[in-house]
Amino acid sequence: MSTSPLQKPREWKPLEQRKCTDIPWLLLFILFNVGMLCICGFAIATGAASRLISGYDSYGNTCGQKNAKIPGIELSGHDHTSRKYVFFLDPCNIDILRRKMKSVALCVSKCPDAELKTYEDLTKFSTANGSDLCSYDVQPNMYSSHPNRVTKCPTLPVHPSASLPVFHRCIPVDISCYAKFAEAFITFVSDNSVVHRVIAGVMTSKDIIMGLCLLALVLSLILMVVIRYISVVLVWILTAVVVVGSIGGTGILWWLYVDHSKSVNASLTALELEVAKDNQKALLIYAIAATVFTVILLLLMFFMRKRVALTIALFHVAGKVFTHLPLLALQPFWTFLTLMLFWVYWITVLLFLGSAGLSEQMNETGLVEFKMDGPLQYMVWYHAVGLIWISEFILACQQMTVAGAVVTYYFTRDKSQMPFTPIVSSVLRLMRYHLGTVVKGAFIITLVEIPRLILTYIHSQLKGKENACARCMLKACICCLWCLEKCLTYLNMNAYTATAINSTNFCTSARDALFILAENALRVAAINSVGDFVLFLGKVLIVSCTAFAGVLALNYQREYTVWVLPLIIVCVFSFLVAHCFLSIFEIVVDVLFLCFAIDTKYNDGSPGREYYMDKALMEFVENTRRATEQYSKTEGDRQEMKAMTGSTVA
Repeated sequence: MSTSPLQKPREWKPLEQRKCTDIPWLLLFILFNVGMLCICGFAIATGAASRLISGYDSYGNTCGQKNAKIPGIELSGHDHTSRKYVFFLDPCNIDILRRKMKSVALCVSKCPDAELKTYEDLTKFSTANGSDLCSYDVQPNMYSSHPNRVTKCPTLPVHPSASLPVFHRCIPVDISCYAKFAEAFITFVSDNSVVHRVIAGVMTSKDIIMGLCLLALVLSLILMVVIRYISVVLVWILTAVVVVGSIGGTGILWWLYVDHSKSVNASLTALELEVAKDNQKALLIYAIAATVFTVILLLLMFFMRKRVALTIALFHVAGKVFTHLPLLALQPFWTFLTLMLFWVYWITVLLFLGSAGLSEQMNETGLVEFKMDGPLQYMVWYHAVGLIWISEFILACQQMTVAGAVVTYYFTRDKSQMPFTPIVSSVLRLMRYHLGTVVKGAFIITLVEIPRLILTYIHSQLKGKENACARCMLKACICCLWCLEKCLTYLNMNAYTATAINSTNFCTSARDALFILAENALRVAAINSVGDFVLFLGKVLIVSCTAFAGVLALNYQREYTVWVLPLIIVCVFSFLVAHCFLSIFEIVVDVLFLCFAIDTKYNDGSPGREYYMDKALMEFVENTRRATEQYSKTEGDRQEMKAMTGSTVA
């Protein structure tokens, strides 16, 4: 790192000094969360919480309480103290595009627990239970003869329903009602009975699905420990596959080009001759491009072959880290649990806001809906920003926690002197000193993610309406923002590592980490390419093993013939589990690399400047040093021979 005469070079003092970083950003984040809580309090104070939990009918009345009259709404202002449940006249009538139920809702005192096939059954149910299932202006004795009974009474037959535990809604217990929606999404199914068999099969195989998901979890944990023993094999298999695949693909393209050249002759018609020449030209372009790509790839692999050994060594040490710090494997659990709790809170407040608006009667239906106008819309936008920022903050806390634990492991010479629980120590350091740093890093990601999501939403809304140029520009902007987000995420991770080492603020840590990464650009490229692909192979291995076990398990359940959906569920879940755990492994590798780069930059193994690194990394350094010395000696002998030859000629 070049420095001016007046600027001192960065002195890396791992774990020696601790101080609070980025305090203004922490204060800003606290104020932002106070605003989030104020929005929640506003929604509760305006009655939206009770309206959401207790439910409300299509005329603006909240179930389970007395209601004030809404001007212009004839059936509003009812006393529903005894009517605590929301009943939908047609619960299966859902507008999929608008994601809302189109049915009229009423407040009733009891959900129907048996099937009601006729209007006489509705009258009997009302008489026996005091629960009127038709509109408030229709008396029970008029259910069979009322001229508007088709619209004011429920659709027959009325399926048995039960109320939700917290939200007082009468929901049909028969899933066949909801199978109709699956049929709307699964357009390729011509036989509707297939959908019913699939849904029933999933319910039948739920024990097998849960067992296979647990198997994916166990396989992920095992792979994180044993990957250090198989990393050498995986890396060289990957290298062989890439070399053979690129050379073989290039050879096939040239063979196809030659074969098409021979097939072009005068016996073809004019149209066939034109098509053949176009194909021949396309194959020539593809073959040339593949040749250039293969040559560049082989040259890169040749120059980076020694750096692949560093990737193998880092994987080996990362496996050791997990054996010394087993609580690292639990980080995905805590992060996922925290995210789920926050998302549940966020969705609940959003639903509060959705029912906190002013009541408005729809002209086409005459029913009441609550509209979010004016300040409520700004609250929703504020709430949406909170979703992204706080979610990124939670993920950043995970990264900082892992970085702090790995830094403690790396820079502790005597491993027996490490804290009893480095993970807990890292969490405490984060909460005491560095919350402002992760807040700032999360905010930077949020600034990039918000416009990307807005452009993605605009692109989805304008699909089929915009011209090709606008569509291409939108996709290009989305792609550029996505790439920028990934680069910033990687830089943030290394900034957190630098903060964990040196206790510097976010900008200083990001600058120092960027200089270190720039000095080791080829090593970074090797680790991110080879390492990421090895981890991808690990994910594929876990998904394949889980899917194979699923086929064997479902094979013994002969009464269930449709295997597609359970296997898809298992494969998706196993990939997500493998991604969560191996992403922790990836973070560990990235942290180890930055620690290694700092270690080799400021230490040389001499007395007083001993290396901190593990034995595997030490062997890599020694091998690299011997190779460098051998190369320097060879170059010196060559120069000496040239000098002797020149003097002899003279």
